[in-house]
Amino acid sequence: MQRRIVFVVFDGFQLLDLAGPADVFATATLLARDGGYRIDVIAENAGAVAANTGIRVDATIALADVDGEIDTVLVVGGLSVPEHLGHRELTAHLSRISGLARRTASVCNGALLLAEAGLLAGRRATTHWLAAGELARRHPDVTVDADRIHQRDGPVWTSAGVTAGIDLALALVADDHGARLTHDVARGLVVYLHRPGGQSQFSPAMRAAASPDEAMRGLQAFIDGNPGEDLSVPALARRAGLSERHFARIFTERVGTSPGRYVERSRADAARRLLETTDHPLDRIARETGIGAPETLFRVFRRLWRVAPGEYRRRFTTTS
Repeated sequence: MQRRIVFVVFDGFQLLDLAGPADVFATATLLARDGGYRIDVIAENAGAVAANTGIRVDATIALADVDGEIDTVLVVGGLSVPEHLGHRELTAHLSRISGLARRTASVCNGALLLAEAGLLAGRRATTHWLAAGELARRHPDVTVDADRIHQRDGPVWTSAGVTAGIDLALALVADDHGARLTHDVARGLVVYLHRPGGQSQFSPAMRAAASPDEAMRGLQAFIDGNPGEDLSVPALARRAGLSERHFARIFTERVGTSPGRYVERSRADAARRLLETTDHPLDRIARETGIGAPETLFRVFRRLWRVAPGEYRRRFTTTS
């Protein structure tokens, strides 16, 4: 029996918020033994709905006409979401069809629509980091975690921006079918094997691009490219030609985090990539990334991503 996935779209929605997860579910359907998924696209009115790109998608059912058993309601996001927040009929329908579903989810700032429908009240949620402040201001009863790829709170799932919808869909497939099928789906789509929800929205490259200071960007690139080097504050200060105290202050001001925290996170990201792409033992990974000992690697992974390194490799490796 197929699980019914209902995507909710609206004029100006983000096309990838629909296409990315839909391809995950469609690929899972090709590989699953139990029938996989059936996808319905719905909107306020049946018919053509224009995405932000101008590409039109056919909504086969109007929101008011949706009934029957639903496995998952998935609300997409987009730059036009703010235009729909005061639309009471839309949010009322979202609340109604969510009651028909086993679980409800959103991609990007689609979380704002879930919140407007009362579906996030008292829950923990994430969204695109640019929309996190608005979500928290409009809905103080929602605990907003702006630094997660995706978040699950009971039957409600939320995710960060755009491509995080793919991670969300892979997490939903894993919840339904387990790691093996999820692994095969991700390999087929040539995407990272479902980043854990606790992973930060900010990759090393994004952190580097965020600094307006060219010298600091260069130093960040050195850190990210040389995790096994001496990356202590004294060594980095010498490389920057600054006193240790001045360097630490400037780095924190211009990068947005302390040198120590940046180095730890960069090394952890390097370790994560090695876990995904090699069969190196944990002690070698800890040594090559400058983390030191496997015990320290374990503590860092548990704190940053709420998963042990060995479990991360088992669930997300690309080498098998």
